[in-house]
Amino acid sequence: MEFERNTGSRKADVQIRFSNFDLPPMQDVLLIGRRAPIGPEAARKMVEAVAPGQYEIILVEDNHIEAVAVKANIFSWISRDILIKTLLEEGSKLTNAKSLVKAKLNISISVHKEVDI
Repeated sequence: MEFERNTGSRKADVQIRFSNFDLPPMQDVLLIGRRAPIGPEAARKMVEAVAPGQYEIILVEDNHIEAVAVKANIFSWISRDILIKTLLEEGSKLTNAKSLVKAKLNISISVHKEVDI
Protein backbone atom coordinates (compact mmCIF):
# COMPACT_ATOMS: atom_id res chain seq x y z
CA MET A 1 0.00 0.00 0.00
CA GLU A 2 1.42 3.33 -1.03
CA PHE A 3 0.56 6.62 0.77
CA GLU A 4 0.32 9.91 -1.01
CA ARG A 5 2.29 12.64 0.70
CA ASN A 6 0.53 16.01 1.19
CA THR A 7 2.77 18.79 -0.08
CA GLY A 8 0.36 21.63 0.82
CA SER A 9 1.53 24.84 2.45
CA ARG A 10 1.20 25.84 6.12
CA LYS A 11 0.07 29.29 7.16
CA ALA A 12 -0.39 31.13 10.43
CA ASP A 13 -2.61 34.08 11.16
CA VAL A 14 -0.92 36.37 13.69
CA GLN A 15 -2.72 39.20 15.47
CA ILE A 16 -0.83 41.50 17.80
CA ARG A 17 -2.24 44.24 20.05
CA PHE A 18 0.21 46.66 21.54
CA SER A 19 -0.55 48.90 24.51
CA ASN A 20 1.36 50.85 27.11
CA PHE A 21 2.72 48.87 30.02
CA ASP A 22 1.36 50.20 33.28
CA LEU A 23 3.04 49.98 36.63
CA PRO A 24 1.91 48.40 38.77
CA PRO A 25 0.55 45.68 36.48
CA MET A 26 -3.01 46.28 37.59
CA GLN A 27 -5.82 48.36 36.27
CA ASP A 28 -7.72 51.20 37.88
CA VAL A 29 -9.06 49.01 40.69
CA LEU A 30 -7.95 45.91 42.55
CA LEU A 31 -10.53 44.01 44.64
CA ILE A 32 -8.79 42.11 47.44
CA GLY A 33 -10.67 39.14 48.90
CA ARG A 34 -10.60 38.36 52.63
CA ARG A 35 -8.47 35.24 52.02
CA ALA A 36 -6.68 36.39 48.84
CA PRO A 37 -3.01 35.44 48.26
CA ILE A 38 -2.04 39.01 49.15
CA GLY A 39 -3.76 41.20 51.68
CA PRO A 40 -4.31 44.95 51.87
CA GLU A 41 -0.92 45.69 53.46
CA ALA A 42 0.98 43.66 50.83
CA ALA A 43 -1.03 45.42 48.10
CA ARG A 44 -0.15 48.79 49.65
CA LYS A 45 3.56 47.93 49.65
CA MET A 46 3.38 46.71 46.04
CA VAL A 47 1.70 49.81 44.65
CA GLU A 48 3.86 52.17 46.71
CA ALA A 49 7.01 50.44 45.44
CA VAL A 50 6.13 50.79 41.76
CA ALA A 51 3.66 53.70 41.66
CA PRO A 52 4.15 55.89 44.75
CA GLY A 53 1.14 57.97 45.71
CA GLN A 54 -1.00 56.82 42.78
CA TYR A 55 -3.30 54.35 44.58
CA GLU A 56 -5.38 54.36 47.74
CA ILE A 57 -6.05 51.16 49.66
CA ILE A 58 -9.51 51.33 51.22
CA LEU A 59 -10.63 48.76 53.81
CA VAL A 60 -14.28 47.81 53.33
CA GLU A 61 -17.04 45.91 55.10
CA ASP A 62 -18.13 43.13 52.75
CA ASN A 63 -18.64 39.35 52.97
CA HIS A 64 -15.96 38.53 50.38
CA ILE A 65 -13.94 41.69 49.80
CA GLU A 66 -11.56 43.03 52.45
CA ALA A 67 -10.12 46.00 50.61
CA VAL A 68 -10.16 47.93 47.35
CA ALA A 69 -7.12 49.55 45.77
CA VAL A 70 -8.17 52.49 43.59
CA LYS A 71 -6.20 54.92 41.43
CA ALA A 72 -6.43 58.11 43.47
CA ASN A 73 -7.13 60.40 40.50
CA ILE A 74 -10.42 58.58 39.81
CA PHE A 75 -11.94 60.30 42.85
CA SER A 76 -11.78 63.60 40.99
CA TRP A 77 -14.30 62.09 38.53
CA ILE A 78 -16.66 60.29 40.90
CA SER A 79 -17.26 60.46 44.64
CA ARG A 80 -15.47 57.93 46.83
CA ASP A 81 -18.72 56.68 48.43
CA ILE A 82 -20.54 56.12 45.14
CA LEU A 83 -17.56 54.38 43.52
CA ILE A 84 -16.86 52.06 46.46
CA LYS A 85 -20.56 51.21 46.85
CA THR A 86 -20.81 50.38 43.13
CA LEU A 87 -17.59 48.33 43.15
CA LEU A 88 -18.80 46.30 46.13
CA GLU A 89 -22.27 45.72 44.68
CA GLU A 90 -20.93 44.45 41.37
CA GLY A 91 -17.66 42.96 42.61
CA SER A 92 -19.39 40.83 45.24
CA LYS A 93 -21.30 39.08 42.45
CA LEU A 94 -18.04 38.04 40.76
CA THR A 95 -15.69 37.29 43.63
CA ASN A 96 -15.17 35.01 46.57
CA ALA A 97 -12.99 35.39 49.66
CA LYS A 98 -9.89 34.09 47.81
CA SER A 99 -10.29 36.45 44.85
CA LEU A 100 -7.83 39.05 43.69
CA VAL A 101 -9.57 40.83 40.82
CA LYS A 102 -8.41 43.78 38.76
CA ALA A 103 -10.88 46.07 37.04
CA LYS A 104 -10.66 48.77 34.39
CA LEU A 105 -13.03 51.71 34.77
CA ASN A 106 -14.45 53.76 31.94
CA ILE A 107 -16.12 56.81 33.40
CA SER A 108 -17.83 59.38 31.23
CA ILE A 109 -19.69 62.38 32.50
CA SER A 110 -22.57 63.98 30.66
CA VAL A 111 -23.39 67.64 31.20
CA HIS A 112 -26.45 69.48 30.00
CA LYS A 113 -26.64 73.09 30.96
CA GLU A 114 -28.96 75.93 29.99
CA VAL A 115 -27.53 79.42 29.81
CA ASP A 116 -29.14 82.82 29.36
CA ILE A 117 -28.54 84.36 25.94
